Amino acid sequence: MQSTSPNASAASTSRADAVADTSDVSDAADVPDAAEAIVANEVEERKADAVEESSDVHLSRAFHRSLIAGEERLHRSLPNMLATGMVGGMDVGIGVLALLVVKEATGSDMLASLAFASGFIMLTLAHSELFTENFMMPVTVVLTERRDGLALLRLWSSTLLGNWAGGALLMGLVMASVGGLDATAVEVGRHYPEMGIGWVSFTGGVLGGVVITLMTWVQRANRDMLAKLLTAVVTAFLLAAPPLNHSVVGSLEMMAALFTGSAPFGWLDTFGAVGWAIVGNIVGGVGLVTMLRLVQVGSQTIEAEQHHPDRAHQLGSD
Repeated sequence: MQSTSPNASAASTSRADAVADTSDVSDAADVPDAAEAIVANEVEERKADAVEESSDVHLSRAFHRSLIAGEERLHRSLPNMLATGMVGGMDVGIGVLALLVVKEATGSDMLASLAFASGFIMLTLAHSELFTENFMMPVTVVLTERRDGLALLRLWSSTLLGNWAGGALLMGLVMASVGGLDATAVEVGRHYPEMGIGWVSFTGGVLGGVVITLMTWVQRANRDMLAKLLTAVVTAFLLAAPPLNHSVVGSLEMMAALFTGSAPFGWLDTFGAVGWAIVGNIVGGVGLVTMLRLVQVGSQTIEAEQHHPDRAHQLGSD
């Protein structure tokens, strides 16, 4: 047998000690890295919590502004409601004029739908209103404070009548003064009576109500005018391009066709199509968007608003 020399044994022991020392140094170096990772994770978690809290605060503030705006709309005088509705109808009428002119010149439905957005840009900048824009804020006030719906029905009916009156006036002026649009106006306007009263027209009305009510909520939640205008353009395009069944937009397009004197439908057909569109718009705007937004806001925020000093003062004055 071979014996191990004392020098070899000492060398082996020295190497083992060196390896152990290296391992200790490595472990010691890992401690700061682990601590930094823990701190980084805590920072990220705090950032996520801050973002979530900021989102909740933003939602609560948007809800509060919606209630204040809805309260103001419900307490307007009748002449104010009618005038606001008429201006809104005229704004949309400008959009219909742009749609007809571009469609006649280019034959493109997409370009015409983009041109139609000019009416909604004016609607936003002028702070005028459509009947369907009152599906969010006034309805939220009525539901949150458990009021009767008489003031809401008064607002809806007055604004809708104003939209029709202002839109009819502008469409009459357009068809009387701008030549070469008759065939295009009939082509655009006949779409709604030809759909009839059925499932397709109803679902188109539901989508129309959803789109316009989402526009109301997004514009109320944002104070940046560029964001509001972008929302208006997108909404107008979505209403005009398919087209969706919107009670005000569709009625103005049918009026333009009727004013040519050669429309293949009459006023009774128009009233029927518009009435069916109103039903769909209410289901989409109130039944889907507004109710879901109330669920999103949550019962705690709603209860807090009911006891808010501004709200308490307004409730006491009713």
